Amino acid sequence: MSGLLVGSDGLARCAWAGSTPDYLTYHDTEWGVPVHGEQALYERLTLEAFQSGLSWITILRKREAFRAAFAGFDAEVVATFGDADRARLMADVGIVRNRLKVDAAIHNAAAVLALRERGGLDALVWSHAPADHAPPRSAEDFRSTSPESVALAKGLKKAGFVFVGPTTMYAAMQACGLVDDHVVGCHRSGVGAGADQGPA
Repeated sequence: MSGLLVGSDGLARCAWAGSTPDYLTYHDTEWGVPVHGEQALYERLTLEAFQSGLSWITILRKREAFRAAFAGFDAEVVATFGDADRARLMADVGIVRNRLKVDAAIHNAAAVLALRERGGLDALVWSHAPADHAPPRSAEDFRSTSPESVALAKGLKKAGFVFVGPTTMYAAMQACGLVDDHVVGCHRSGVGAGADQGPA
């Protein structure tokens, strides 16, 4: 399997992008583009944690509801969430209502704030971008973890984060452009792979 699909527009894309219009837009505009900044990275890490055990399309379609529910992923606000907020979130049909994941999002907001004294979330995440990464040449080359994602998971756990396992972190690294996992030949190949490792 090549892992590529040629669309009606004549462009070659990673095959998964052709399964739904939502995926196509996400693939062409976001996935693999370098993401910087505390708020943006906190959002991505939180959404990846909520995705655990689910399809990404479920999270993608609920993203605006997640943003509304979690104060735009402003860590300073989310870190203050108490029992009333937890009850509100668990009653919100627009998001994934999982108590452990909701608690993790609130817990991790406090960890984000604590990291500010040690360079910040952006610096920690991007310090784990691999120096060299070969993009997949076919579907068989896809992976679910890497030495860097294992190290990132350990670094985040040491900093007090939860729900940040190596597989979840590799998905975040793909989504946030730390690695370029667009299949070779995809018209988006080359947008990531640490193309811009300096903070925004």
